[in-house]
Amino acid sequence: MNKNPLLNNFSLPPFSAIRVEDYIPAVKEGISKALAEVDDIVNNPEPPTFENTIEALERTGADLDRVLGVFYPLLSADADEQMMEASLEISALTSDFSTRISLNRLLFERVKAVYELKPELNTEQSTLLEKTYLGFSRSGADLPEDQRKRFAEISARLSELTTRFSQNVKKELAGYRFPLTENQIEGLPQWLIDQAAETARAEDSDAPYLLTLDQPVYMTFMRLSPFNELRHQLYLLYSSRNRAGQYSNIEVMKEIAALRLEMARMLGFKSFADYKLVRTMAQTPAGVMDLLEKLRMAYRPALDRELDELKSFAGEEITPWNYSYHANRLRKQLHNFDEEELRPYFELSAVVSGVFSLAERLYGIRLSPRNDIETYHPDVKVFEATDADGSILGLLYTDFFPRAGRKSPGAWMTEFREASGAVRPLVNIVMNFTKPGADRPSLLTPGEVGTLLHEFGHALHALLTRVGYQSLSGTNVFRDFVELPSQFNENFLTEPEFLNSFARHYQTAEPLPAETIQRMKDAANFGAAYACMRQLNFGYLDMAWHSITEPVSDADAFEREAIDPVKIFPAPAGTMISPTFSHIFAGGYAAGYYSYKWAEVLDADAFSLFQEKGIFDRETAMKFRREILERGGSEHPALLYKRFRGRDAEIKALLSRDGLSD
Repeated sequence: MNKNPLLNNFSLPPFSAIRVEDYIPAVKEGISKALAEVDDIVNNPEPPTFENTIEALERTGADLDRVLGVFYPLLSADADEQMMEASLEISALTSDFSTRISLNRLLFERVKAVYELKPELNTEQSTLLEKTYLGFSRSGADLPEDQRKRFAEISARLSELTTRFSQNVKKELAGYRFPLTENQIEGLPQWLIDQAAETARAEDSDAPYLLTLDQPVYMTFMRLSPFNELRHQLYLLYSSRNRAGQYSNIEVMKEIAALRLEMARMLGFKSFADYKLVRTMAQTPAGVMDLLEKLRMAYRPALDRELDELKSFAGEEITPWNYSYHANRLRKQLHNFDEEELRPYFELSAVVSGVFSLAERLYGIRLSPRNDIETYHPDVKVFEATDADGSILGLLYTDFFPRAGRKSPGAWMTEFREASGAVRPLVNIVMNFTKPGADRPSLLTPGEVGTLLHEFGHALHALLTRVGYQSLSGTNVFRDFVELPSQFNENFLTEPEFLNSFARHYQTAEPLPAETIQRMKDAANFGAAYACMRQLNFGYLDMAWHSITEPVSDADAFEREAIDPVKIFPAPAGTMISPTFSHIFAGGYAAGYYSYKWAEVLDADAFSLFQEKGIFDRETAMKFRREILERGGSEHPALLYKRFRGRDAEIKALLSRDGLSD
């Protein structure tokens, strides 16, 4: 047996046996085996068929998949400096491998021969054939030899740059501390005060309190601190990250955008957005901008009204650093609703139980703790997902708390192993919730409960898949469809039937009062126009970076012009979004950030059917499971959605949910 634990045919990752120095040799050996498997396909003397070419190619690289399936989830969730350094070499190795496959002329000729043969296939097989063929043609396989060489160089450089972008964001964020005195903690919740004091003690600081810039910390301080100047300082610190110094991403992102443009041009497209959007529901940049413009026109008047009301309430101009503070106060006055005050009703383990029970009630599945399965960190827990008939759907790893310098900010879902027919997935959902204190459990805000619902929706998409091919299973769908299951799940956040199943005060066991739930529902639309316009900021910026036809010279001026139609406030000097925008420069959402809003149209429309039939209507839920969650990317998502809903999605449900008319 191979001594490298990553190359043994394990069924579950042997985390404790893996050392960082194991990864690179394992990747190299995995690549070597995969290339040998490809050579067997190319050298097959039999005429190309779906079975001996397309399916055979789908099966290649199992060893490499196993290695990378451990490495990349841990790189974002629990990586030290050595692992981050290793990622640069690994990204270069895998980029070179991918390019060698996609630019293999003899392999492409076999794929193309099968594609042109148009064999008799079922729907799933036809989708795999089309995806395989387009994967090659869109990766330069048809280019002349000299251009294929340049294409390979671009691919390798992009792999390096996107990895560096992500690492720069993580490293700079981990290095920030914001000192507070005893007189500056007014208004802050006890958990944040305790955490800041613990950080100060651990770092032997002269200041009694040190804030990190982890997302829960930053957002809570901006919402609750009454000190405008401190909020201003923290906002400038947070919003000027990665603009200068050792971890600057300015030149990195400019080069990424320029190389993506060059790649798209080589393949005959005007821009990278034109290239990328062919394989989406939107199809073209015009299709994206049509939706974003409709939303801008619908929400801008409402935003103006929101800001006028907030300014009148606050008695001062509204700025990026006082918006959250005044909005929280106004929402509390109008709806007697303060997210922070509701934390005691959302103790983490109870929330997890409630979210899992939701899946059982809707889809008949159960998640049970597995304390006998090894994890990569003591904070991580494992659950076994089983169907109503007792069959195993997969495992779910949950990782909820920040790890300074080792874990990326935000929340996400990854997989240690994707599903493929009878092989079931190993799914990992990762958050950055507040850690428990010495005498206090982890308590969530309703917004954080929504985050858990969101990522668990992605997990369900992976766990419930019934697709035979790995590359089409679970979340391997069009980018503007992948957020439907996750955002759909968030709709239950304000439903009394759902909340009554688990929301209890962690000390008194008192249920969340009915009037409080109603205030949550009433407050759900508060700031809806602001939230939409904020998302449009990101969407416009993403489309601008990936619709360029010439390289960007002045990134700061470029960003300001790009978001001008949807800006909420003038951007203070020295602040930018782009240098920390990992979604589009390192996270797979290039020319795809709009997909969150696209999927909102879908999720609101889908949930409106549940509202008509009953939010726990089993027949409707099982239809959603059967037509959406189980089918992965085995068919075009427009067809899947129409089979579930009986028609195409309509925007009016989203506008109605946000308190606007169409």
